[in-house]
Amino acid sequence: MSKPQDGRSGAMGGLLKRLRRSLGVAALVSALSVGAAVAAPKPRNVIFVLVDDLRFDAMGFLTPGLQTPNIDRLAREGVYFPNAVVTSALCSPSRATLLTGLSSRNHGIVDNNNASETGLTFFPSYLQKAGYQTAFLGKWHMGQASAAPRPGFDHWVSFPGQGTYWPTPTGRLNVDGREVVQKGYITDELTDYAMDWLEHGRDAKKPFFLYLSHKAVHSDAQPAPRHRDQYKDLEIRLPASAADTPENYAGKPMWVRNQRNSWHGVDFPYHSTRAITENTRQVYRTLSAVDDSLGRILAWVDRAGLAKETAVIFYSDNGFLTGDHGLIDKRNAYEGSIRVAMVVWAPGLLPAGKVEPGMVRNLDMAPAILDLAGVRAPAQFEGRSFLPLATGAITTAAWPQELIYEYYWEWNFPMTPTTFAIRDGRYKYIQYHGVWDLEELYDLQADPGEMTNLIDDPAQFDRKLDLRKRLYRGLAAAGGRHAIPFGERAGPGVVFRRTDGAPAADFPAEWMRRPGDPDLLDGIFPDSRAKFEAQQARRAKAGAEPRK
Repeated sequence: MSKPQDGRSGAMGGLLKRLRRSLGVAALVSALSVGAAVAAPKPRNVIFVLVDDLRFDAMGFLTPGLQTPNIDRLAREGVYFPNAVVTSALCSPSRATLLTGLSSRNHGIVDNNNASETGLTFFPSYLQKAGYQTAFLGKWHMGQASAAPRPGFDHWVSFPGQGTYWPTPTGRLNVDGREVVQKGYITDELTDYAMDWLEHGRDAKKPFFLYLSHKAVHSDAQPAPRHRDQYKDLEIRLPASAADTPENYAGKPMWVRNQRNSWHGVDFPYHSTRAITENTRQVYRTLSAVDDSLGRILAWVDRAGLAKETAVIFYSDNGFLTGDHGLIDKRNAYEGSIRVAMVVWAPGLLPAGKVEPGMVRNLDMAPAILDLAGVRAPAQFEGRSFLPLATGAITTAAWPQELIYEYYWEWNFPMTPTTFAIRDGRYKYIQYHGVWDLEELYDLQADPGEMTNLIDDPAQFDRKLDLRKRLYRGLAAAGGRHAIPFGERAGPGVVFRRTDGAPAADFPAEWMRRPGDPDLLDGIFPDSRAKFEAQQARRAKAGAEPRK
C-alpha cells in the first residue's frame, strides 16, 4: 500500500511504532502489558461490519496518508488484531464460514458460483431464539442467483451476486422479499437502511444484531462523488516483490510466475492496462464511504446511550494482494491474501487501545458473536470465541496459533490452483493439488515477505514432514473424509495473456536431470528420514568426486 517496507506483512516492529503515534504511548503500553481482564459480560447488542477485499493494512492508523478516522477510533478505543486471518480467501466460502462457523470442506460452499445453501444453519438463528432482533443488509453472495431473505434474519436488504456500486436499469434490491429500485451509491444506501432499522425498525426493548455487509471495496472499486479526487497526490509504492526479476521468482512455484501475466497479475490486471497504483487509490477512496458509514453508526450508538451495551466488529472477508509476488486479488495462501483488517470495540468490556497479536480466524467470528450475546455455541462450530483473548482472560501464549487454509480451483479463474496450507505461528507450509509444481515453506519471522522458499532446506526437512502430516490431518472433513469438492465447469474462464507480458515460467532448475542420474526415482518413494540421509550422503559423495 502506501510506502510499505519490504517484508511488510510481518513487520510488527514498524507496526507498533505507527500504533504508538496513533493510539498514544500510554494506552498502547498499558494494553500490551496489562491485558486488562474484565468481569464476565452481560449480553450485548452486536454490529458486525464486513468489508469486501480489504487488505489487512488498509487502515489509517497503519498506512500513512490514509484517512479512516472512524476505523481509527475503533482501534483507539477498542482492540486491534494484527494477526486476523481467513481459512479461505474468497468471498463466498469465507462468508459461509462467518455465517455457519464451519470450514469450506464442511459447509460445501467452495467457490463464488451458484453453490447450494441446503442444510446450512446460519448463526443469527441462535440469536433469534435467545430473543435478539436480527438484520442483514448488503452483499450475501452465496447462491448468487437469489437475493431472497435467508433464515435467521428478521429484516433483510440484499441484491444478487456482487451487486453494483451505482443503480442500473435492471438492478434491484430485495427488501424483506420485495423488489425495490436501488436509488443511489450502494455504500450510502445500505447505511441509510441500517440507520432506519436502528432508529425506527426494531423493538427498542430487545437486544439486536446488525450484519452490515458492504460491497465496497471490491473491484472495480468506485468511490462516492465526494471522494473522487481524494488521494490524488498520495504516493503509492508497490512491494519490492512486484518486480519481474529472477531473484523475486527464485523458489516460487511456476503458477505464480505465470499468473503475473493474467487477469490476476500486474502485467494484465483485469485484462486492462490499469496501473496498480491507481487501482489502490480507488480502493482507498471507496473505503472512505465505508468509514463515513461507520461514523454514522457510532454517532447513533453514542446518541442512543448504548455504547456500553453494544459491540462493533469491523472485519474483512479476505485480504488482497497489491503487487505482492507480481499478483493482485486473493485466493492464494500468501500473507496479503489470508490476513484481514479486524478491530473490535466494546466500551466497558474490552480494553482501549489494545493490540492483540493472537491469531483470530473467520471460523472464530460466529462463536464470539454468540459469546457476546451470552448464547452457547452449538456443537458443530469448528472455531472458538476470541472474546477471552480480547479481554485478557486468555493470554496470547495460551491461544492456539494454527491455521488450516483451503482454496479450491475455480473454472472462472483457472490461474490459481487448489491450495492447501498450514500456518503455525512462525512457519507456513503450502502445497498445491493437481498441478506439477513446487511446495513452499516459509519462516514468517525471518522472512515476513515470503521470499525465501525453505522447502528443500536440509535444516527444515523434519519440519516439512511434520507440517505435511498435520495439514493432511487438519483438512479432514466431517467423518474423517479427504475429498476435493468441485462444481460444474461452464466455460474456459479468463485465460488470456498479454502479448508483451511476462513469458511462461521455466521448470525449476533444481528439477533438471540427465538420463542415468542416480536420483531419478527418488520422487516416487515417500519422504522419510532414512531417504533424506541417503540422499545427503549421495550428494556429499558426488560433490567429492569429479563430475563425469
